[in-house]
Formats: sequence, structure tokens, C-alpha cells
Amino acid sequence: MVQAADLGAVDKPIRLAVNEWTGQHVTTHIAGEMLKAAGYKVEYVSAGMMNQFQAIADGDIHATLEIWSSNVSDDYAKKIGEGTVVELGDLELAAREGIAYPAHVGELCPGLPAWEALKDCAPLFASAETLPAGRLVDYPADWGTPGADRMTGLDLPFKAVPAGSEAALIVELRAATERKTPLLVTFWQPHWAMSAYDVKFVDLPAGEDACFSDPAWGPNPNAINDCDFAASRIFKAGWSGLAETWPAASEILSNYTLAVEDQQPMMGAVDVDGGKVEEVVAAWMAENEATWRPVVEAATK
Repeated sequence: MVQAADLGAVDKPIRLAVNEWTGQHVTTHIAGEMLKAAGYKVEYVSAGMMNQFQAIADGDIHATLEIWSSNVSDDYAKKIGEGTVVELGDLELAAREGIAYPAHVGELCPGLPAWEALKDCAPLFASAETLPAGRLVDYPADWGTPGADRMTGLDLPFKAVPAGSEAALIVELRAATERKTPLLVTFWQPHWAMSAYDVKFVDLPAGEDACFSDPAWGPNPNAINDCDFAASRIFKAGWSGLAETWPAASEILSNYTLAVEDQQPMMGAVDVDGGKVEEVVAAWMAENEATWRPVVEAATK
């Protein structure tokens, strides 16, 4: 029989980092509620994503639960190297960026999700400003030009038009969904709109390192960026003293995972419907005990 871990210092609160975005708040509060269910005290500490690692190394914060490999500071690697911060495994949240479309567009351009279908379907997506090319709504200009880069890389007959803001991207998705009109857009998950508007990704060649540096790689021998976005890994990390101070908590946080299908609707309940993170998470916990309770029990019973 597997021996349950010792709870450790239950009188001492476990401090969890709360970073700057809603999805991370959801992720962190679920973890906190799991720790409370095991018998721990939990405190939430506001911390910047980029500069939280010194506080974790010092033991002022004990864990951070949604680190994106595409956006992590050099300080993190340094602390891992020193051994003052330890990795707690993958969150398994399926993060993705890509070229996307509302599901109904698959009926208008039947070859989707294969990217090659866009060669023939481009006129469907044309607007007055892009004729005869199709229109791709790209990220806002200050986020870079990843959509435009892929249209060029894959030699697709589309003109990328930057959205004014994240809100403008949402307006495009909502309008296309309601009117059942064609739309191609640069987008990402986890995002509540992926669930709310049933958004699909175009299948592009896998985003390997060579794609971004070697024109000879990929379907277009004359260009780089003829592939999908590089994949992001989302993972967790903690203070090096976590396992010694709270053995069962360390096990719970290491084994904790969250599906994008669960996180996205909760983000929408907060960002769109105005719900409080604590209340949205509490409702999810009540409805999904079979998902999280076994992780707590495996560590404590």
C-alpha cells in the first residue's frame, strides 16, 4: 500500500503567487482550495510573473502555478540552477497560439482545418481593403505580426490587418459567429472566447526551431515562418523547502493538473459575466469533485 505523505506544518500558511491574468487566478485558487481540503492554511500573494522568483527562492512565496515557457524570465533558470526554486511538473494546460476560425467557417471552406484549403478559399475571406486577397485579422500591432509572418511564410493569398486591441479580436469573433460569415484570425488558448464562440485552429506544419531560421525547412523553400507557432509549455514551481515543510502539499501541487476545457469557461465567468474568482472556482470545485478530490486523497490518506 502506498503510504500517504505527512501533512507537515499545518499551522503555517502556504503562500501562493497570484500573477497578472485571470486564467492564472483560476489555476491558483483551485490549487489553494485543494490544499485547504487537505487541511492546510493558504494565503494568496500578488506577485509579478517576471519578478516572483526571488520571493520564491527566499521562501516568502511557496509556489507559483502557471508559468508559460514562452514568457519566463532568465531569473527563473538561474534560481533553478541554484536549487533555490524547484519545478513541480506540468500543469498540462494545453496552451496554443495559431491561425483560427469560428467552427461554422469549416462548412464555407470544406478543406479546413488543413492549411492548404486556404489557398482556394481565400476569396471568401476578402474585404474591400484586401481584395483580391483574403483578410486575416492579426494581433494588435504592438504584439508583433505573427499572422502576417505565416501568410508570407506559407505563401497564402491573404493580407493581414492588425486588430486595434484584444477586444477588437473578440468583436470580430462574435460578429462572424452571429452572422455565420467567414473569418480568419490570429488567436490563442486558454481564452474564454475559444469556448464561447467554438473557435478552431488551422492545422499548420509543426513549429520546429528550424522553421524560424532556415528557409529550406518546411513547405516553402524560400521563406521562414512556414509553420505553426512554437509550442508553449505551462508548468509549476515552488520554494526548495516546500516538500520538507509540507510533504503532502508538495505532492498535491506536483500532481495538480488543469484542463483548458475547464479553465476557459471559468475565465469567461469572471471576465465576461463579472463573477468573482473565488465564487466561480467554488462552483467548479463543487461540480468536479471527481477531478480534484482523488489528488488530495492520494497525498493524505
